[in-house]
Amino acid sequence: MTGAPFAAVVRSRQERGISRATGACPVPCYHGLMRSPRLRFAPSPTGFLHVGGARTALFNWALARRLGGTFVLRIEDTDRQRSEQVYVDAILDAMRWLGLNWDEGPEVGGAHGPYFQMERLDSYRVAAEALLASGAAYRCVCPAREDADTTAPVACSCSVEAVPPGAGGALRFRTPADGHVTFRDLIHGAVSFPCADIEDFVLLKADGVPTYNFAAVVDDAAMAITHVVRGDDHLSNTPKQVLVYRALGHDLPDFAHIPMILGPDRKRLSKRHGAVSIQQFREDGYLPEALVNYLARLGWAHGDMELFGLDEMVAVFDLEGVGKAPAVFDYDKLAWAQASWLKRLAPDELVRRTVPLMAAAGLPVDLDDAVRLEGLVQTLVPRSATLPELVEQARFYFDVPLAWDEAAVAKVLIPGVEPVLGALRERLAVLSAWDHASLEEAFRGLAQDLGLKAGAVIQPARVALTGRTASPGMFEVAALLGRDLVLRRLDEALGRVSGAALPG
Repeated sequence: MTGAPFAAVVRSRQERGISRATGACPVPCYHGLMRSPRLRFAPSPTGFLHVGGARTALFNWALARRLGGTFVLRIEDTDRQRSEQVYVDAILDAMRWLGLNWDEGPEVGGAHGPYFQMERLDSYRVAAEALLASGAAYRCVCPAREDADTTAPVACSCSVEAVPPGAGGALRFRTPADGHVTFRDLIHGAVSFPCADIEDFVLLKADGVPTYNFAAVVDDAAMAITHVVRGDDHLSNTPKQVLVYRALGHDLPDFAHIPMILGPDRKRLSKRHGAVSIQQFREDGYLPEALVNYLARLGWAHGDMELFGLDEMVAVFDLEGVGKAPAVFDYDKLAWAQASWLKRLAPDELVRRTVPLMAAAGLPVDLDDAVRLEGLVQTLVPRSATLPELVEQARFYFDVPLAWDEAAVAKVLIPGVEPVLGALRERLAVLSAWDHASLEEAFRGLAQDLGLKAGAVIQPARVALTGRTASPGMFEVAALLGRDLVLRRLDEALGRVSGAALPG
């Protein structure tokens, strides 16, 4: 049907039962129920992947998986001045880290790469020639009017006076002078825009590079995209795209424009609010599960469901659960999701993710002692918001110089505790079994023998073994430190109490 006169295209669509007013099937439905669902995420590589873009990718991925369809990744790199390879790499890395794998694309190193618009210039040229032939577009050689009111339609003599093919210039779409462009959005319902408010917009620039609204339509049609799920900042672009779809004779996909993400001040989320890129959240030590979980809950809900992984989300995700109102990014709620997922991770998985960070921090990790490492990280989860924080909290567990909190030393390691620590050292040195139960019995038994409360033994020992007044449970800590390190730490603490230097 490409290249057919515009009126003939409209008649043909009417004969197939597709409404001219809406471009949709008479009965509201997912196109995916009639043909294989195909969804896409199409970021521009002009910066790192923003949480808003990541949420759009997540919703598309989840719906594709829920409907048993295909998820396509397309890089819209037609902004040649701002597009950079470093951003392409960062977007792909962020998608993989979040677990949002895509299903097709050119083969790159044995895997599917994304599609790139700058590699598809011929397809835009062919579509542009079809629109010229049908009269739906015209060449324009008018100089750019940067001072023009961008909200008003652009009109020029080129629309009525044919420009010779060799004259260069841009290609503009011939927008109808009257009527409305109406389509159905799966979130916002029926949406209508007066044609009088839509300028004769540019399809191809003078250099042959397509504009966003043209390239997106050509690509979505060529890739048989059935659902276009994107931020509602693109809602105003949709009438232009609908016009191009109709002029080319393509069926409209199902559109769904999801609410924007705002900062706590209810302004568009930006760097002034804190971390906003996936890369930054990753560097700050957030878990991908926690970030995905939180992003899913920004503008979408499923009953009382709060914590869920990707598989759990796929099982229940639908667009009916997406709201219309903007979502506010709450860093405290993200922290809650992070803490919840730290607890939800299996101990061996938590160790797997933490060990590289420990090694990078200079901690002498013994990979052969998996049981100790699993126990160690589990004691620190309740006290850590991120993995880097957990690693920092873990320092006292290793045979590295202990970082003493001098305020804690001055408050707790006073001369009166020297007999207590000395008696504790003697008792622990000959303890037959070194486990939680035996250690607890030794600590509490000593307190009882000395006529003290248990805390009078435990708190000095805590400062002696960890260098601070707050730590995981004392018996767990002592068991994980091991006898040799516990005795050395007690010796060092006794030296501090007495003011004597330890022998070298």
